[in-house]
Amino acid sequence: MLPVRRAISTDLRRNLKVGARAISSVVPKSDIELKDFTVKNEPVLGYLPGSKEREELKAALDSLADVTEDIPIIIGGKEYRTEHVQHQVMPHDHKKKVAKFYWATPELISKAIDTSLKAKADWEKVPIDEKIDMFLKVSDDMSTKYRALLNATTMLGQAKTVIQAEIDSAAELIDFFRLNCFFAKELYKYQPISENPEQTLNLMRYRSLEGFIASVTPFNFTAIAGNLAYTPTVMGNVTLWKPSDTAIVSNYLIYKIFRDAGFPDGVVNFLPSDGPVFGKVVTAHPELAAVNFTGSVPTFQWLWKAVGENIDKYTGFPKLVGECGGKNYHFVHPTADITTVVASTIRSAFEYQGQKCSACSRIYVPESLWPQIKEGLLETHKTLKVGPVTEFDTFMSAVIDRKSFDRIRGYIERAKSSPNSEILAGGECDDSVGFFVQPTIVQVNSPTESIFREEIFGPVLSVYVYKDQDVDGVLNSVGSHTPYALTGALYCQDQDFANNAAVTLKGTAGNFYVNDKSTGSVVGQQPFGGARLSGTNDKAGGPHYMLKWSSAQAVKQTFVPLPDVGYPYMKN
Repeated sequence: MLPVRRAISTDLRRNLKVGARAISSVVPKSDIELKDFTVKNEPVLGYLPGSKEREELKAALDSLADVTEDIPIIIGGKEYRTEHVQHQVMPHDHKKKVAKFYWATPELISKAIDTSLKAKADWEKVPIDEKIDMFLKVSDDMSTKYRALLNATTMLGQAKTVIQAEIDSAAELIDFFRLNCFFAKELYKYQPISENPEQTLNLMRYRSLEGFIASVTPFNFTAIAGNLAYTPTVMGNVTLWKPSDTAIVSNYLIYKIFRDAGFPDGVVNFLPSDGPVFGKVVTAHPELAAVNFTGSVPTFQWLWKAVGENIDKYTGFPKLVGECGGKNYHFVHPTADITTVVASTIRSAFEYQGQKCSACSRIYVPESLWPQIKEGLLETHKTLKVGPVTEFDTFMSAVIDRKSFDRIRGYIERAKSSPNSEILAGGECDDSVGFFVQPTIVQVNSPTESIFREEIFGPVLSVYVYKDQDVDGVLNSVGSHTPYALTGALYCQDQDFANNAAVTLKGTAGNFYVNDKSTGSVVGQQPFGGARLSGTNDKAGGPHYMLKWSSAQAVKQTFVPLPDVGYPYMKN
């Protein structure tokens, strides 16, 4: 749906009481006066049998089923290939390669930095209204002619089911671009106080950051990848985009969509790379303006340390924006609705194989409700189909790659051998065809067990059953059981307890839910991000995010002469 746009320059000028003086201002109108528009969240399509979207998706999946796309490095619109050849495989059928791609060398990464800085000189001169128009047009194209391809590449390359692809590579990706343009426009509605604009006019305009942005993106959300790579450019920035090796196909499609829409060469450079090689080059460059990151804690800590070690080499102080996952909880009070707890916990823990940053991986259950909740979890578990994403009745598919498979299997095997934990359901792992890990439910005797405290990033749910009389003590300890603080959910029908719990748990989650699952944030509705080791909590999908990618300038212009150096009180 194309947002409705209307001019607001008259309103802005009236609010500022600028009148004819706006013509005399050194600040161009295009720097402060934007067309107004409204946006809505992109609808999530149903893909019901016989529907148009279902048939289009099937056709897109069929067209890609046996294709290995050759994906180059792109710098300034030019293609490069190196001897460092890599492949992306289908996680649910790892003998099939969906992409052949190439890692950039340090020399190519340096070339991309130079190219981006040259492109920036022209890009930042483009009025933000024109940039927004381009993004809104791309969003409309993604909503229509590219929707099926975006979903199909995400399904085959990242093992997402139909619904998980639709809410990510279609709806959320589109929402990021539309809503971030909306939030950027809203920034301009504030202008500083001008007490007498006929004499002195105060204005605020937003510049790009000085330098380039290194965007390091994850495999688990196509939308996050597109957001980190492209959203900063709305404010006039340029980026070096290092996509995840296990999301190359969908990410390259995003690049091609922007390219074909007329996006200037060099503003975003597509650089598949070995992580340490990319990190060393960008953090050593004096023009690094920011790191925009989603991934693991160790990688973000490495980048942060590298920036610190090079701090005296930079022309400024690079911004560090990072989201690093979590060990997210569901806390169940004795008054909770059991049906809701069971259904939402299964969804949160096992949708997309538990590979969402927000996935529930630990649940606190009162002893009085445990028999019913246990029965509900186990009975529901039996209904979950694990299989290829091309079968539309699949609930969850394979984990992303062998490294992930081995890590998750290691946790499960330790749980099987530990006297302090019991596998209640699942626990089977099979990598003969795809990287399949069955949805696994583990009951632990203590919340200090590693499987209950550490991020696994897979379909493993750990359960701790507490005595009802200990509810307050257990609630108070939730925040100490893990170093993360991304998402959490409270299930409770007792208003007094819920009020108290909302205070007690305030520091345990950047996104806190009441009687709803810990996953499923929507751009513009639940801005996303957490603190502690979960990241810098910059709230992607919220109004504050665009400020991260801009450098504000306050401009004061006086229209009357200064006749004297003295002040009135000095005169006799």
